[in-house]
This record gives sequence, structure tokens and C-alpha cells, in this order.
Amino acid sequence: MSNNPENPSRAIKVPHPHDNDEAIALPSDVAGSGTLDLLVKTAQDYSKHATSENTRKAYARDWAHFSRWCRRHGADPVGPAPCPDLQLIGLYLTALAGSADNTAFGVSSFSVSTIERRLSGLSWNYAQRGFTLDRRDRHIATVLAGIKRKHARPPVQKEAILPEEIIAMVTTLPFDLRGLRDRSILLLGFAGGLRRSEIVSLDAGKDDTPDSRGWVEILEYGALLTLNTKTGWREVEIGRGSSEQTCPVHALEQWLHFSRIDFGPIFVRISRSGKRVMESRLNDRHVARLVKKTILDANIRPELPEKDRLALFSGHSLRAGLASSAEVDERYVQKQLGHASAEMTRRYQRRRDRFRVNLTKAAGL
Repeated sequence: MSNNPENPSRAIKVPHPHDNDEAIALPSDVAGSGTLDLLVKTAQDYSKHATSENTRKAYARDWAHFSRWCRRHGADPVGPAPCPDLQLIGLYLTALAGSADNTAFGVSSFSVSTIERRLSGLSWNYAQRGFTLDRRDRHIATVLAGIKRKHARPPVQKEAILPEEIIAMVTTLPFDLRGLRDRSILLLGFAGGLRRSEIVSLDAGKDDTPDSRGWVEILEYGALLTLNTKTGWREVEIGRGSSEQTCPVHALEQWLHFSRIDFGPIFVRISRSGKRVMESRLNDRHVARLVKKTILDANIRPELPEKDRLALFSGHSLRAGLASSAEVDERYVQKQLGHASAEMTRRYQRRRDRFRVNLTKAAGL
């Protein structure tokens, strides 16, 4: 966007959504000082942590997608102050639902969930620029409601990894440093019902590193994980298993012992030779790649082509695996996964004992 001095409504400075130095600053009528400048810097740092890194990256992609679409049609993605062009956004949502425009992105139409996510991304980006996107406006609300009514489909969920499958997967791993680390990742992620970001963000102790999102205490009866998640702080108890070969706590102890990690990130990179532990924390994408690799190595679902098997499973399959396999009261699974409602937990339960409660018979029919 170019600022036009002849049009005051267009002459505003539009900060980049990640440019916190521009978005958060001292008021123009307040003189700076060492103390105030330090507070501004601290506020900028807090702003960066208001959303997760993955969310910020997704919202940046949403804005880039919208901006490209606007440029192709000769439109300004920001629009005049004090609010964005809601009619333009309604047309954009319509285009996402199915138009020739999408061929440039390799698809004919986007799913309803993707369209909703893109709208959330636009709302966030506009907010960073000082605009308010009113999602209740008829140009957005009625278009989105019509898209949902016409195109909504059941959500596509990743397949859950079942107990016999996770056991087969870990048996494909060697007992070198890399194998010990990856075995611990798989078993801990499954038994804890953890998100992949929660796995790799663990530290050996509290406040070891600035980017830590939790730490681990190994106790007599299991491991206690203290996690700082998107829903707040929570504790996850991971008990010891019935066999050392499949016990997540034993696997973690073995990895920590041979890697000699007692401070900082638990799951770190390993040198190409496989003989040296590095200091840098693993990226959460490693968990997804590890799941897919061991699914193939263990020959899980051999009746399906390799491409279909890779598409079925992801890092989230570990979390869904615990929810689908634990034969306990649902409230314990809900607590372990950190869900606010039982309904959310049920979405993760790919294999439930359906019709265990027969309300038809209970009603006398």
C-alpha cells in the first residue's frame, strides 16, 4: 500500500503484523526515557508471545494469500480507514469456496475449515494494523453461512495410532543415540497424549531456557510433565509401563542417561555421525516425519499404497491414539489431553465402544 498525502484516510502508516517495533511504541506526545524505552521493549516481547510461532506463521501465510488475490484483481488488501473493505473480503471468501482463481494455487476449492481459518488470519492481521474486521457484517456472515450450508463436510481427521502399532513402530528403531531419542519421543507423545510442539518444547528443568514450554520430573512411579499450553498450565502424569520395552518413562531415562542431558532442551539434534548430541532443540516437524517414517518401516496398514498411508498419519496420531485406546473413564482422558470439554475429547476418540449404552432399549423399545 502506498500512502497518499492528498487522501488522509489513505495516509496512515500500516505496520507489518510482526513488526512489533512499529506496532507497540510510545505515544507521540510522550518523551522517551531509559525506563520507558525498556518497558516498550518488554511490551513488544510480550506481544510476540501472545500467539504461538506456528499460529503467527499460519496467519502470515493467510495474509500473503489474500494480498496476492487482491493484487490480481487490482484491489487494495488494506482498504480505507477505519475499517477494511468488507465487501471485498466477502468476495474473497466466495472465491475460496470455488472459482477459477484457485487454479493458481493448485486447488479448485478450499474446505470450510480452511476458509474459516483464513478469515481468522485476516482478522488477526487487520487487528495488528489497527483495523477491526466485523465478522458479523452481512457481507461476511451471510456469505460464510451459505458456504457452510452448501460445502460443509465432516472434518478430515488423522488416523489414531493404536497400541499394537506404536509397539511395532518403536521396534524398528535402533539403540543408538538417534534411536533412543526417537523411541522416547514416540512413547512419551503417545502415553502423554501430547501435541508435537509440547514434546519438543520440554526442558530437563524449570526455566532452563527462554523458549521452554515445560519441564519433566522423573519420580518413582512415573514422569510428571508440567506444560505451558495454549489453554494454560497443566500437569501430565505418565506412569511407568508394564514392560521396559514399551515404557515411556524407561525410554526417557535411557535417552537422558546416554545423551548426558541434565539441563536445557530434552529433545535435541544429533550430529550426522550419530555419535554427538547437539545443543539445538528439535523442530516439531521432526515428530511428524518420525511418525510417518516408522509407520512405513513397521509396515502399518500394508493393504494401502504408501502415499495413502503417509496421508493417514501425522504427529497428531499419537494424541488421538491415547484417546482412542485408553480403557478408562473418559474424564481421565480429557484431563490428560487438557480439553475443556468432553465433546472435544470425543473428537479424538477414533475407536470408541459405540452402542455400549443402548438408549433405545433403555427407553423400553
